[in-house]
Amino acid sequence: MGGAAAPLRGLAGLAGLVVVLQVLPHSGLVSGDYLPPASEMARALWHLLAEDAFWTALGDTLTGWGLGLAIAVAAGLVAGIVIGSVPVLRAVTASTIEFLRPIPSVALIPVAVLLYGTDLRSVLLLVVYASFWQVLVQVLAGTQDVDPVAEDTARSYRLGGWGRVRYVMWPTALPYVMTGVRLAATVALVLTITAELVIGAPGLGHEIAIAQTSGAVPQVYALVLVTGLLGVAVNLMARAVERRALHWHPSVRREG
Repeated sequence: MGGAAAPLRGLAGLAGLVVVLQVLPHSGLVSGDYLPPASEMARALWHLLAEDAFWTALGDTLTGWGLGLAIAVAAGLVAGIVIGSVPVLRAVTASTIEFLRPIPSVALIPVAVLLYGTDLRSVLLLVVYASFWQVLVQVLAGTQDVDPVAEDTARSYRLGGWGRVRYVMWPTALPYVMTGVRLAATVALVLTITAELVIGAPGLGHEIAIAQTSGAVPQVYALVLVTGLLGVAVNLMARAVERRALHWHPSVRREG
């Protein structure tokens, strides 16, 4: 009963938000020039869905997000497993990681523009940099959480380096890895939209900037709504992949 009520409560909250957005511009508290009613936003969204330019922009955004996330996950996995498997390497790189990780990706926008202009590569640079750390830190945490007894057992059975990674390290690190991937997926989308908005690379962010410059306020809100729905879809997809990959894990079994 509680499981069925949760989606209904969520839908009720969304319906309440739509009502507020519809009523607020007519109340005089907010000018309709800056916050159009929800009906106008919906109308603008409907018109957008009929335009080829919108679908092209959506494809550009998904391309930048998908490629950047894939590169970041692959690089984070490889680097995390290599560094986590070698204690000396972990100690040597710890200070470097802690120095580079907090640097905001948006601070690299001038560098990206200088190197690649408004090309897709600029978007990828920012997305990969921001998402890579999400995966790397989680992988390192997972490798550090390996049971020493399991490590000693693997050595006593003379498992090689690849065998220890596969049978000892990977099962322990996988929940951490999936958390990193889920976080990286959201960060990658945020950085993709930000790069398009600021740099002017093709995508939904660029379309938002064009609509804002031309004074098409309902279209701005419609595009923002699309990015929000895209974020929800990315989060749901990441959680579905996480549950499937960790179907054997106690935490996932408890959720079920």
